[in-house]
Amino acid sequence: MTGTIGSTVTRQTIQMITAPRGVNSNLAGLTLPGQPAAVPLGTAQIFSQNAPADLVERSMVVQYPAIHIYCDKLVNSLVEKYRSFSGSVQMAIEVRHSQDRLDGLQETVELYTGAVTQTLDGSRGDWGGGMFYVGGYQVSFGAAKQGGKHFTQVAKVTFEIGVSIS
Repeated sequence: MTGTIGSTVTRQTIQMITAPRGVNSNLAGLTLPGQPAAVPLGTAQIFSQNAPADLVERSMVVQYPAIHIYCDKLVNSLVEKYRSFSGSVQMAIEVRHSQDRLDGLQETVELYTGAVTQTLDGSRGDWGGGMFYVGGYQVSFGAAKQGGKHFTQVAKVTFEIGVSIS
């Protein structure tokens, strides 16, 4: 049961991220005048998995920036006593970027992370199927590091989805 809840919420989050009012539309609005336009994300850049970057790069060709979406934690707190699951699902969205120079790496990661958080801000409310997002998130930025021939950096956005199902 809990595995299907995590997968369902992950699929719903991916739909929200890739929707017409998702990350790409918010990305266009965040690009400042005089800056080069940010490259919109394609479906091949959005993953439904929790895997370290070095493992992903060894197993497939990765196009950056990339977004990894996964269920981080399930809590069945039984707030509603007669439901089979009534609690929260902690989700994680990792924004990963790699490039050959350190210059601009942090700014690019912040730009795509800003687009993710704006998408979350616009997605408050009922997600259907007993899922709801009341708002709020945490963002943590990892330090840039050497990754193969290039430099990589990761930002992690975590948030909770309330779930109530019979």
